[in-house]
Amino acid sequence: MNFVEELKWRGMLHDVMPGTEEQLKKEMTAAYVGIDPTADSLHIGHLVSVMMLYHFQRCGHKPIALLGGATGMIGDPSGKSQERNLLDLETLRYNQEAIKKQLSKFLNFEDQKPNSALLVNNYDWMSQFSFLDFIRDIGKHLTVNYMMAKDSVKKRLSGEGEGMSFTEFTYQLVQGYDFLYLYQNHQCKLQMGGSDQWGNITTGTELIRRKANGEAFALTCPLITKADGGKFGKTEKGNIWLDPAKTSPYTFYQFWLNCSDDDSKKYIRIFTLFNKEEIEAMEQEHDAAPHLRVLQKALAKDLTIRVHSDEEYNAALNASEILFGKGTAESLASLPEQTFLSVFEGVPQFDVTLSDCESNISIVDFLTEKAPVFASKGEIRRMLKENGLSINKQKVDENYIVSEASLLNQKYILVQKGKKNYYIINVK
Repeated sequence: MNFVEELKWRGMLHDVMPGTEEQLKKEMTAAYVGIDPTADSLHIGHLVSVMMLYHFQRCGHKPIALLGGATGMIGDPSGKSQERNLLDLETLRYNQEAIKKQLSKFLNFEDQKPNSALLVNNYDWMSQFSFLDFIRDIGKHLTVNYMMAKDSVKKRLSGEGEGMSFTEFTYQLVQGYDFLYLYQNHQCKLQMGGSDQWGNITTGTELIRRKANGEAFALTCPLITKADGGKFGKTEKGNIWLDPAKTSPYTFYQFWLNCSDDDSKKYIRIFTLFNKEEIEAMEQEHDAAPHLRVLQKALAKDLTIRVHSDEEYNAALNASEILFGKGTAESLASLPEQTFLSVFEGVPQFDVTLSDCESNISIVDFLTEKAPVFASKGEIRRMLKENGLSINKQKVDENYIVSEASLLNQKYILVQKGKKNYYIINVK
């Protein structure tokens, strides 16, 4: 399989240095992608470069994931208008371990094969450098003129704001040395990243040429945006994380399910493992009946299973059916608590005590006196007569008694008033 051609048809190739394809055809090659561990989880914005490493390994080459323990302390100016907050070593180490677990879902680190994935941390070698050693041995090989010419630097210097600190200015030199180190110690000849990284990557190839008299290559992917021009992976509530504690599997599933048709055609190629023929068949099916959301469903299923699990995917599917009227009392009761809360995030809530439920109170009294979902007993009785009230997805009548048996997970009651109005009763 030709790696560059694979990226091309998937829409994952932005720029590639001349000679890269020839190098990959010549021999098994090591390539790396850098990830600054500024949080204890990857978010879906990282997935493009992770998928590049995945395809690279699938094509028989050796992927290297570099966690930027050192560069994470500095901050990359590329594509940013402000300097990032710097992290302490303990936080960085914690983040690195969490990220390693997530990367293992995409890359094979275990097989004792020549192309098994490798995880490295640039803090391990950068921390051995004194400042004087670094500027003497590395800094002298690149001119300030060369570094100033990079787009990431020019944009910050010419834009509004506070400009750029010396710390950030040195970032490309530090990243360049990472490439040199991996070239010398792991025979790494290719660095990959987003298109905003081109300047930093080519700094590394230049450093390898000048200091090691070697040849190295660069390859970048497009920066992914949404059809409306918004930043990929961002919602009103922030990033979509891979960690289920930060973004629930249900919310993760819903993000992909709710992609626009244009976005889903792009994302299905970038983020899934379907081949070209399978994707083209799905696109035809989708175009014939867009309302069925074939692409969105395939995208959401593939990624939710791969990032989380089959069980979490099925829970998300159940949860979606519950929310849109097709779920049953049994499917509701089987939802994990986190998924339940994700599904009904933002709906009105009422707090009651356990004793309120233990007193075997009528539904009319309960929903007017203890948890006033209804303004009056007359209003709830009219709703009950119209068969418009459900408790935990089951239709109830005026004879329904609220008791401990009404509780979901021993602490919630779900009230549905009409078709679309939900309420959560928290039992404390």
